[in-house]
Amino acid sequence: MQEMILILDFGSQYTQLIARRIREINVYCEIHPWNKIPELTGNIKGVILSGSPFSTRDESAPKPDLSPIKGKIPLLGVCFGAQFLANNYGGEVLPSTIREYGRANLSFVSSENELTKGMNTGSQVWMSHGDTIKKVPDYYTIIASTKDVEVAGYKVEGEATYGVQFHPEVYHSLEGTVLLKNFVIDICKCEPSWTPDSFVDATVSELREKIGTDKVILGLSGGVDSSVAAVLLHKAIGENLHCIFVDNGLLRKNEFTSVLDSYKDLGLNVKGVNASQRFYDALKGLTDPEAKRKAIGKVFVDVFDDESKKVTDAKWLGQGTIYPDVIESVSVNGGPSQTIKSHHNVGGLPDYMKLKVVEPLRLLFKDEVRRVGKSLNLPAAILERHPFPGPGLGIRILGEVTADKVRILQEVDAIFINGLKEDGLYNDVWQAGAIFLPIQSVGVMGDERTYENAVALRAVTSTDGMTADWCHLPYEFLAKISNKIINQVKGINRVTYDISSKPPATIEWE
Repeated sequence: MQEMILILDFGSQYTQLIARRIREINVYCEIHPWNKIPELTGNIKGVILSGSPFSTRDESAPKPDLSPIKGKIPLLGVCFGAQFLANNYGGEVLPSTIREYGRANLSFVSSENELTKGMNTGSQVWMSHGDTIKKVPDYYTIIASTKDVEVAGYKVEGEATYGVQFHPEVYHSLEGTVLLKNFVIDICKCEPSWTPDSFVDATVSELREKIGTDKVILGLSGGVDSSVAAVLLHKAIGENLHCIFVDNGLLRKNEFTSVLDSYKDLGLNVKGVNASQRFYDALKGLTDPEAKRKAIGKVFVDVFDDESKKVTDAKWLGQGTIYPDVIESVSVNGGPSQTIKSHHNVGGLPDYMKLKVVEPLRLLFKDEVRRVGKSLNLPAAILERHPFPGPGLGIRILGEVTADKVRILQEVDAIFINGLKEDGLYNDVWQAGAIFLPIQSVGVMGDERTYENAVALRAVTSTDGMTADWCHLPYEFLAKISNKIINQVKGINRVTYDISSKPPATIEWE
């Protein structure tokens, strides 16, 4: 079995970053809720307790049973996790007199301790806590401090149990990776062998065992996620994979034809289905973002149900679901993380659809998917393609979706995306697109007054989609694109640029 680090989630906004940092060390890890601890088989080499919005002093705070873990396998508590290990084993946690949020510097760090070796006094760390460990149990040794917090890190004597008040998983903790690597590699004795090639080998083997000779239907979108999922499944089951590319009427300009063409050389069995009108009918009169997402998701399922009946003995529905989709849609594995928005390809299928779901990328982040795709020799045109939401332009048109609005937005989007490519900016951007705003504004074209629609352009930089910053595109480029859009797209007289980051905003507007 794949050796791994188990991360117990207490609802922290940073839990997923712990997973990302560990995977960057080429060690596999999984997130599970604190109240659903999996069986501790021999492949679990260590456990990390995440932070939490709770105070460990609260009656309603999580209180996991760590008796099978503490003192038996390596254990690291982060923020809330560190406070829990102190407060519940003989120490004392109290409200902070000076709260630490943001950057802090270590005034002391033990160079001799196995967890903090290689870290330096003065090293910047990231704090986010309203409570402080005032007293550690007698058998705990302090291994790190800041000016305001004496117990910034500790070790439990006689066992491989540790706690840190700061967040080593956050980029602003400049030597956080040093600490995590010390824990995962040196203390937990994990081999840094979880690579794209090893993922491909293990996943293909698992898919063969799971699916056998059954037939799988998979929806292709042209994006990297569904493409990598398709190639993995094709590698595992060959001609038993039946791919379907649905034109939902919400794709980018000419995308239906171009995507079908892009799969010709991959050896995939692909069928194109034009279901535009079914989606438009389902979206008629809807303005609420969640209602639109759910309507699009339902029609998607209905279309696949219809198509699955045309494939004799199809038993599985393949999907390109990735980790951020799961995290943002539902609490991880039923845990305490907050739902942000639903995704059309997350959460199972209705009872009437007699297909089981297979999601080979469900536990991968976007950059990991791209690395796996590169290992599979997918074309750069697919691997470098910006993420595009499953509901398509349906969630980039604020308010009711109509065919005319889609046509206008397709033209705007094409000018923007093609402009990024022509000016060599496309690969500097994580994701870009245009949003049709639910407002009209006054303008002047020629000598005439206009009262037409406004659009917003959105471009962000990111590594995994969990956080993102707005992209600082050159003013000259934005001016050129704005001018092209207003001159060439009838119905638009105003262009804006979105300079919001995630958080607090999301990448998509809906």
